[in-house]
Amino acid sequence: MKTIKIGLIREGKTPPDRRVPFTPLQVEEIQQRFPFVKVICQESPIRCFNDKEYQLHHAEVKEEVSDCDILMGIKEVPVKELIANKTYLFFSHTIKKQPQNQKLLKAVIKNNIRLIDYEALKDSQGNRMVAFGRYAGIVGAYNGLWAYGQRFHLFSMRRAFDCFDVNDLKLELRKIKLPAIKIILTGAGRVAKGAMETLDTAGIRKVNPSDFLNKHFDEPVYVQLGSADYHVRKEGGSFNRAEFHQHPDRYDSVFIKFAQVTDLLMAGAFWNPKAPVLFTRQDMLRPDFRIKVIADITCDIDGSVPSTKKASTIVDPVFDYDPATDSVQTAFSNTDFVTVMAIDNLPCELPRSASEEFGRDLIDRILKPLLTDDADGIIARGTIVADGDLTASFEYLRDYAEGQNG
Repeated sequence: MKTIKIGLIREGKTPPDRRVPFTPLQVEEIQQRFPFVKVICQESPIRCFNDKEYQLHHAEVKEEVSDCDILMGIKEVPVKELIANKTYLFFSHTIKKQPQNQKLLKAVIKNNIRLIDYEALKDSQGNRMVAFGRYAGIVGAYNGLWAYGQRFHLFSMRRAFDCFDVNDLKLELRKIKLPAIKIILTGAGRVAKGAMETLDTAGIRKVNPSDFLNKHFDEPVYVQLGSADYHVRKEGGSFNRAEFHQHPDRYDSVFIKFAQVTDLLMAGAFWNPKAPVLFTRQDMLRPDFRIKVIADITCDIDGSVPSTKKASTIVDPVFDYDPATDSVQTAFSNTDFVTVMAIDNLPCELPRSASEEFGRDLIDRILKPLLTDDADGIIARGTIVADGDLTASFEYLRDYAEGQNG
């Protein structure tokens, strides 16, 4: 069988991303499981695993990767670095017609590149097959606890990015000493499950929604809320999950009843713009609105959480929001403000662990259909561009790709 060369490309976006598609140990595994595959690692000074670690696991490391058949990275590849007539896998951030990446998609088509987007790799039921959501949740919840500790001068622990890996981070959680506060976590997907890992490791007890609303506790507790817990039908009757997903506009939010007893909110639920917001700016001005710290793990700017006016950064992780003026203020600057953590690239704080899990999914779920037989159509569904044109599933991007909207 012809040798297939996979190139792990150097991240070219600024600021650079330290995550990788495969760890050095996984590269060694790939070359053992698929003897016809050779992995070449493009030289990089910024990866969370250095060049020598890859060499120790029998990956060739060199500057030039233009002889590779498949090129894999994490973030968008700068247009000037694209190599024509290749297969690329990365997060292109084009499938929602993101304006900043319109030129990238046009260049991919022009250069006859086959673009497979990790975000579009889904099973036959439409479930994503590879994602960093769990680590967004783990780090987002950690940052939420860190921010609460900072605001109220309760404890000091290292930032997540100062931890070597997820195990190191979980040891750091032992430093947390919280009063009897109440914490809400929204969502039930990968993000929420990751956040629950952090909360459970921190020794914070989970309670049910009814007890959370009505009982007093002598210890910190958290509740996990699903859509049914804080939405009601406008016309009355029982919550219907299928209806809510199809027609979220038929529902109102009753989240305010939870906000009246909550100190820290961790927002991890997917939000449909047609659905009601969790709460409004006017709700935040109510004297009984109690939430003082919000970790918006989803980071939907001007989305379901009105205080998320912008994304924060790993270097500058929190800001304050003044609901009276609807404005962003300096972090921890006024007790009347709400402190917000809204980092939009949370898994980057634990790049080694996040990369290990991501690479595991790629090996177990994607490599075989990519390299041999795509019997279930996984690669076909995840391919945005092939043979110099958009694929049928992504025809809706036509005006965007041809530059008609911006």
